[in-house]
Amino acid sequence: MATYDPFRDLDRLAAGLFDTRRGPRRMPMDLYRDGDHYVLTADLPGIDPGSVDIDVDGQLLTIRAERTLTSGDDVKWITREREAASFLRQLNLGQGVDTARISASYNNGVLSVTIPVSEKAKPRKIEVMSEGGAPTITAHESDAPQPIEQ
Repeated sequence: MATYDPFRDLDRLAAGLFDTRRGPRRMPMDLYRDGDHYVLTADLPGIDPGSVDIDVDGQLLTIRAERTLTSGDDVKWITREREAASFLRQLNLGQGVDTARISASYNNGVLSVTIPVSEKAKPRKIEVMSEGGAPTITAHESDAPQPIEQ
């Protein structure tokens, strides 16, 4: 059986009164590159996957989610610390990503968005031909400097 703590209720009331965040809340996220795609993971605990909305407008990725709390008519709350909230995160993708092939999944309270790198942005080799038609230099285009082969 839970015991009543009036100071805990006062702390929660004060936090609610002085909390200036009334709009959508930000969701904590990680973003990393893994080979030919970027992976964005965001914490969204207690979210119904049906409430998650992801859209791309040009190069702007927007993630929205809603957490709603249910309450029955005959429920007598002992404590209620979780609140209904809306979450919003926007990310400028920049050039070099394939926005048509973005995919997402939601598992155990974590949203994962996979953002593929476009074919144009992937590293490639460029051969330099000599007058005789035989390749003399091969250039490598990538993130890290590469030695030039002769």
